[in-house]
Amino acid sequence: MADRLMLLDSASLYFRAFYGVPDTVKAPDGSPVNAVRGFLDIITKLITLYEPTHLVACWDDDWRPQWRVDLIPTYKTHRVAEVIEVGPDVEVVPDPLEVQVPVIREALAAVGIPIVGAAEHEADDVIGTLATTSALPVDVITGDRDLFQLVNDDRDVRVIYTARGMSNLEVVTDAVVVKKYGVLPSQYADYATLRGDASDGLPGVAGVGEKTAATLLAAHGDLAGIIAAAEAGGAMSAGVRSKIAAASDYLEVAPTVVAVVRDLALPEVDARLRALGDTERQDAAALAERRGLGSAMDRIVAAIDKAGAA
Repeated sequence: MADRLMLLDSASLYFRAFYGVPDTVKAPDGSPVNAVRGFLDIITKLITLYEPTHLVACWDDDWRPQWRVDLIPTYKTHRVAEVIEVGPDVEVVPDPLEVQVPVIREALAAVGIPIVGAAEHEADDVIGTLATTSALPVDVITGDRDLFQLVNDDRDVRVIYTARGMSNLEVVTDAVVVKKYGVLPSQYADYATLRGDASDGLPGVAGVGEKTAATLLAAHGDLAGIIAAAEAGGAMSAGVRSKIAAASDYLEVAPTVVAVVRDLALPEVDARLRALGDTERQDAAALAERRGLGSAMDRIVAAIDKAGAA
């Protein structure tokens, strides 16, 4: 089996697990473990379906980096539970999920899946860096369309898109992005900048929707080309020119916010999936018993054993 790297947008997946598994699933001490068990089962399914040889759980060390907020103050504002003067703001996370995040990290460590984050950066930026610098083909697992900008058939970088559920996964390639949005993956960040995204607090260019954004990119190549054409006049309608001009301040900063970082200095990790040794297996079983993880731990250990033996 050819080597292949799988990158998990971890928060995207454990939020999905939390809402997908009943909150009646609890540990012996009564604490909730539905997100933990669901997250482990999601990983098991992904390993089984896509057969990665390497796997990294990418982490939001800072889900709302200040440098992005400095450029666009509305960035993810609606998800802020508490503003912290020094350090990352506190995200709105249901209490029963928040208490499970350390257990998720514990479970990942038990089965040998490395967690990689970066100070002042989101998991998207970690994924962007690893996907860009990897010598291996890459599958990015996420429910976030912003990561479509990483899709690259030439380098065999795909997105496995989870937004429609784990039973309806979509493999996103160059052709899928073009068919869905009318732009190339390399244009997707500019497309998202123009269109905006209310879920991330990005206003976009007023009056420019998905169709107009795609049309402009098809005609002018990228955001710089669109701005140049608007300034030159004649290459687009007066109405569109005025919309681009009115959004000039936004367009000056938004591309930096929307583009994932691709050149972080990340720690070296051994991401290869390997069958657990006897001691590791015993430790994983003890964790499963203590935390009430049930057969979810058995299933992920079996999947990793199979992947490690391939």
